Amino acid sequence: MAKLLLVVATRNGGKSREIREFLRDFPAEIKDLNDFGPIPEAAEDGETFEENAHKKASFTAKVLGFPALADDSGLEVEALGGQPGVRSARYASPKASDDENNSKLLEALTGITHREARFSCVLSLAVPSGQALTYEATCDGVIVEAPRGHNGFGYDPLFYHPPMGKTFGEMDLEEKSQVSHRGKALRQLKNEFEKVLQWLNRRLEEEKILRGAHDICHR
Repeated sequence: MAKLLLVVATRNGGKSREIREFLRDFPAEIKDLNDFGPIPEAAEDGETFEENAHKKASFTAKVLGFPALADDSGLEVEALGGQPGVRSARYASPKASDDENNSKLLEALTGITHREARFSCVLSLAVPSGQALTYEATCDGVIVEAPRGHNGFGYDPLFYHPPMGKTFGEMDLEEKSQVSHRGKALRQLKNEFEKVLQWLNRRLEEEKILRGAHDICHR
C-alpha cells in the first residue's frame, strides 16, 4: 500500500513544526501548505474553534485531494470576556504580526490584576468528501505583564503556565508539547492513530469507488 500523504493545513511555520514533530513517527508523509503552490485560502469565519478547524481541513482536503489536518486554536482571556478567542491571530488587525497582537493584549489588560487565561485547540482531520474526526483540548495559565522567552509563536511569550513555572515562550518544544493545548489534542490523535489510519483508508477507498461510479455514469 502506498504511504499515506497527510497535509497540515497551515502556512504558519511554528505551528507546522509542532505538528510535524509530534507526527514524525507516524506511517505517513507529512506536508504543509508551503509544500504546494498557491491555493485559495479557506474562510475562517466560524464562531467557534471547531467550525474554523473543520472549514480549513475540509477545504484543504477538497482542493488538494489529500487528507488534511487543520488546527484552530486561540487564547481566551477571562477578564476580556473570552477575547481574543477565535480571532486570536487577527486580534490587532487582519494581517497582524505576533508582536502587534501581543501589544494589543497587554494594552487591553493594563491595570487588570486578574489575568487568568486559557489556550484552546481543536484539531480536525478531514478527507476530500468533507467527513472529519475532531480532537480538542485546553491549557490554563496566566498572562504576564511583559513578554518572556523567545521560543514558540503567537502569544507564547505572554502565557505563563504555573505548573511548569515558565511561559510557553521560555519552554523548548518538548516541554511545551507535554502541557500545551495543541500537544494534548495531538496526543489524543496519536493514542488512537491505528484506528485513525483505518478510518482514513476506508474513507479514501469509499471516495475512490464513488469517483469511479461517477465517471462511468458520465461517459
